[in-house]
Amino acid sequence: MHALVTGGNGFLGRYIVEQLLARGDRVRSFGRSAQPELKSLGVEVVRGDIRDKHEITEACRGIDCVFHTAALAGIGMRWGDFYETNLVGTKNVLTGCRIHAVDRLVYTSSPSVVFQGADQTGIDETTVYGIAWLAKHRCHYSHSKALAESAVLTASRCKDRVQPLIADSLSRTDWINACALRPHLIWGPRDAHLIPRLIARAKKGRLRQVGDGTNLVDMTYVENAARAHLQAADALIDAKSPVAGQAYFLSQGVPVNCWNWINDILELAELPPVKKSVSLQTAWRIGSLCEQVFRLLRLGGEPPMTRFLAAQLATSHWFDISAARRDFGYEPRIGTAEGMQRLWQWLSSEAAGAKR
Repeated sequence: MHALVTGGNGFLGRYIVEQLLARGDRVRSFGRSAQPELKSLGVEVVRGDIRDKHEITEACRGIDCVFHTAALAGIGMRWGDFYETNLVGTKNVLTGCRIHAVDRLVYTSSPSVVFQGADQTGIDETTVYGIAWLAKHRCHYSHSKALAESAVLTASRCKDRVQPLIADSLSRTDWINACALRPHLIWGPRDAHLIPRLIARAKKGRLRQVGDGTNLVDMTYVENAARAHLQAADALIDAKSPVAGQAYFLSQGVPVNCWNWINDILELAELPPVKKSVSLQTAWRIGSLCEQVFRLLRLGGEPPMTRFLAAQLATSHWFDISAARRDFGYEPRIGTAEGMQRLWQWLSSEAAGAKR
């Protein structure tokens, strides 16, 4: 297989690239940086921006399968940034696939596309998008990802299975075999976002437990998430595959207590556990105020708290992954305990390197 990985130098994208190389596939990586480490592995690196239709279209030339992981994540307040990267960028990827007859597309989505501010326990893929709630509460990342996921699934040859959020007129020759994967809280070695931010906030004494500390959440070890992408792509080879036109939740298969897990990570980093807490109601009010300040002053970056983040930190959200197990054989082969051991080794190595 000749694969294109958008965001191939990112956290998840890099693991997908490595797993593709390990089994002998040819890999092209598309991103904005030079990616010298990938070049040293024998990867063809193409520099560009997915917001540029011409650049991503050219990157799709001669490709059998696209793994679209590139996205703008976070809780920023500027809708235009998320719209252009996550929605327009994804539509540009779809255009590139159509022009160059790329038969398969695996899109990295997020479980937050169905979030509506309340507990979600054991839900499956029949749960509807939370578009109205996400738009009302300015959850720009999740809102844009929901629209992009719908565009991808609507473009599938099995598009009749999907209720499109965006009107899109496609002929049969435009359809491709596409699916969307929704891994929750991807973590592991080389993470440059979730875990470093937790550690940084803890070191500054700015980490607070939101809610009563009993909420259960799913998470996904990064190598398991990457392997699921390869499994889904292989399943899509069959034009009649049940995977085409579908979205799938991914996780470790067993939810964990959110705040116990955060404290476990802090312990690995030799930091004390979170001791201070605020109620969801208080965090919600603080988040609302922060959003207003950032919006009125047109500040860049991310607020320290938003209503969406408050709800995410205080509610339970875990998912039924039986569909992924059934349709393309997904199984979280690396268990949470082993993943935490690997994370500890990486954190220790990083700390040792920083002391040199």
